[in-house]
Amino acid sequence: MDDVALETYGLTMRFGGVIAANRVDFRLRALELRCLIGPNGAGKSTFFRCITGLQRPTEGEVYMRGIETTGWMPHRIASLGVGIKTQTPNVMDSLSVHENIWLAARRFHDLREADRKTQEIIELLALGEIARDDLGRLAHGERQRVELGLVAAGDPWLILLDEPAAGLSAGDIERMTGTIRELNSRAALIIVEHDMQFIRSIAETVTVFHQGKVLMEDHVDRVMSDPVVRNVYLGKKA
Repeated sequence: MDDVALETYGLTMRFGGVIAANRVDFRLRALELRCLIGPNGAGKSTFFRCITGLQRPTEGEVYMRGIETTGWMPHRIASLGVGIKTQTPNVMDSLSVHENIWLAARRFHDLREADRKTQEIIELLALGEIARDDLGRLAHGERQRVELGLVAAGDPWLILLDEPAAGLSAGDIERMTGTIRELNSRAALIIVEHDMQFIRSIAETVTVFHQGKVLMEDHVDRVMSDPVVRNVYLGKKA
């Protein structure tokens, strides 16, 4: 059990008569990277919101390193050492890249360590050329990298990302791939994503959601070649 980062048991989310997540059992090991895929309405985003504390599940349990976190708010989950990046950025556009990352680091470290951690992240994510630029002036791909820097500032052992490749150019996706691989050397990751090329570049194990349930969970190559997944859930372009 020491190598289990996150587990759910019977995780269920109902909205009236609609079951968005239906008794989902899930396990993520330490330093594992898992992509969650499926069409709109499949339940993957609802599952993500339940484990990140954005929604409280109707039934079931969530455990992080053996601690039950069911229904915890996101800030309380973050206090365990969990980094969360949603599609709604938590940044300050009027401050520089350096200032945004430093403020995130200062939440977890003393002054000296926050300075060191900020420089480490700027180097890790190749942000040196834009470190003094206001965040509000950056291109979308640059902002995405900065947001990952904010997540990494607390040295998380588990990182939860919602569509980090959304809206990125081919060059940005290549840089994002390298960044995520580097983060995965330090933390387990769960990534909700639609971009199949991006998933192929980073994933080993993929969990496919359909109608609120886990349809399939396997190596990315077997998932992508499965006829049900290809024809029904990923489409002919997968």
